[in-house]
Amino acid sequence: MEAGVLVDFEGKPLFWHIPPDRTAGSLPDNRTFWEIIWANRNHIWGFAHSHPGSGVPGPSWEDITTFAGIEIALGRRLVWWITSEDRLATILWAGPGKYDYVLFPSFPATEVSWLAKLREYSNP
Repeated sequence: MEAGVLVDFEGKPLFWHIPPDRTAGSLPDNRTFWEIIWANRNHIWGFAHSHPGSGVPGPSWEDITTFAGIEIALGRRLVWWITSEDRLATILWAGPGKYDYVLFPSFPATEVSWLAKLREYSNP
């Protein structure tokens, strides 16, 4: 099951996005999620979400368009992370095009404070 977390500038979770209609292949948006993004817009460093399986996870086209849409709404760039069972990737806008994002794979040992809990929420 996909799960997500909004992360603040200190690297701490601001909000766990675990909607009841999530699946192994999607993490639906909802009004509550957008309201939380907007209410915390000055504190958000980025957003992480999970993909099923192992290996270096890459963003889907839906991920990329969501990244771009949120950044346009906020008026600034964020850090995006995608985790699999054993890897974490960081995705950043590189430009110049609207959808020009670059993936930076991390080593399997990469740990951030919210990673274990995100993976736990992904495997209920």
